Amino acid sequence: MVKIRLKKFGTKKRPFYRIVVQDVRKPRDGTTIEEIGTYAPISEEGQQVSFNEERAKYWIGVGAQPTETVKKLFGKKGITK
Repeated sequence: MVKIRLKKFGTKKRPFYRIVVQDVRKPRDGTTIEEIGTYAPISEEGQQVSFNEERAKYWIGVGAQPTETVKKLFGKKGITK
């Protein structure tokens, strides 16, 4: 099964995440199938999330399940409900 989830980068108290497509059996920071965007929660409100909407729709269309956090991020852009 494939999930769309966050892969953590950054330092202590300065989190930065990449939105990735990854096999559920791999560890959170392990190898990925594709990186489709970024999420920087400490940035300004309008610049926190950026991702390739076309690739996100493609992966959801072929059965990839977004995690709850990613689903909320996609909901802000109108990708998921």
